[in-house]
Amino acid sequence: MMDETPNGPDPTGTGPTPGGNLVEFTVSELSNLLKRTVEDAFPYVRVRGELSRVTRPASGHCYFELKDERAVISAVTWKGNYARLKVKPEQGLEVVCTGRLTTFEGQSKYQIVVEQMELAGIGALMAMLEARKKKLAAEGLFDAARKKAIPYLPTVVGVVTSPTGAVIRDILHRLADRCPRHVLLWGVTVQGERAPAEIAAAIRGFNALPIGGAIPRPDVIIVARGGGSFDDLLAFSEEIVVRAAAESAIPLISAVGHETDTTLIDFASDRRAPTPSAAAEMAVPVLRDLIEATLSFQQRLLRAAGRIMAGKRERVMGLARALPRPDALFALPRQRFDASSGRLRTALFQNLQRHRASFTHWAALLRPRVIGSEIQRCRESLTALDTRLDRAYGTRLRQAAISLEGCGRVLESVSYRAVLARGFALVRGADGALKRRAAAIGAGEALTLGFADGEAKAVALGKPEPRPAKPPAKPRGQGDLF
Repeated sequence: MMDETPNGPDPTGTGPTPGGNLVEFTVSELSNLLKRTVEDAFPYVRVRGELSRVTRPASGHCYFELKDERAVISAVTWKGNYARLKVKPEQGLEVVCTGRLTTFEGQSKYQIVVEQMELAGIGALMAMLEARKKKLAAEGLFDAARKKAIPYLPTVVGVVTSPTGAVIRDILHRLADRCPRHVLLWGVTVQGERAPAEIAAAIRGFNALPIGGAIPRPDVIIVARGGGSFDDLLAFSEEIVVRAAAESAIPLISAVGHETDTTLIDFASDRRAPTPSAAAEMAVPVLRDLIEATLSFQQRLLRAAGRIMAGKRERVMGLARALPRPDALFALPRQRFDASSGRLRTALFQNLQRHRASFTHWAALLRPRVIGSEIQRCRESLTALDTRLDRAYGTRLRQAAISLEGCGRVLESVSYRAVLARGFALVRGADGALKRRAAAIGAGEALTLGFADGEAKAVALGKPEPRPAKPPAKPRGQGDLF
């Protein structure tokens, strides 16, 4: 049993240490010593384990844990380094992390600051791709209903691949042999960290080209890459590339690797080609075959038209045999025409005779003596009518004068001027209003008195006295007997 000292156990077993000769540290000093010790002892390590409790807060840093059957270690990758990771942390992945060990004073624990992360073996990589495939399939990106038909004869073919590899030369050579087309190359990196973003940007860039713009918009896009290892083709299985392929409004053909190679872009594309050369064959038909097919269609069209014309001709000839002969068809009208033309001369001569007789009759009636007698008779009738009209007009005028004179006498009898001539006067106020009652005249009011021979001005001297009221009339009928 170890001896104890005032400051703790005595590791030497020699007994108590008077005065406590151990160095005393503060908590911060001890934490810093531990931090330097751990960082100096493990400056750079590679750790293999399974990812768990992966979180990425709003700060952009990523926190997770690495574990195996018996132990767990905390890990963190800072925001600036997260974008450069080849493999993004996902729950359940088995990975190999490279970084440095350090301590976190706030919780008295140690952790590894991850700078690189890669999958631990091909099995983990396949598991990750399978999980990603299920996720994207659940979103409907691989549905057959989304796939578009490849145009039969595109005018412009867009190619997304490396500008320096053999793939673009194979595609151009195959297109030139089959059917030369206008080719637009969007050069990208086909492997490495930058490849996924460049491939997705190329697909979206082709779709962003306006129709009828300065740069022609492709009718079909080929995303191609030559053969390579499983790791080399991973760029075409990244989520950003798969989503860009699924969102493409232009029909897209994927031709990545060899026939046995499969990437996730193959499921999202509208059609998969086993090789880049096969993609070129899918994009365009053989021009020679197209010309031969067109000529064959032309010959078939001419033969069909000839057969139709021959059938129509036979039908017309059959119908013509059922029609009467032209001579028989026009025989009766011709006879009627001959008979009518024979009667026409006689009819014209008879018509001329009738008109001549009528003209002679009317000419006899138009002799000068007869015309003069008729004019004289009309003149006498007109003179007699004029005399009668004068007499009738004078009689009517006299009757109207007598009637007008009578009306004048009646009007004069009812005129107020006749009343004025009998000694009455017409009283008007200063405003010209007629004064019908004495009560309507005020004291000192200016008046105008109208007489039969003119008017005179007057002024009212006082208020007129009211007239005495009439005694009530006695009731008709029997009076009072008393």
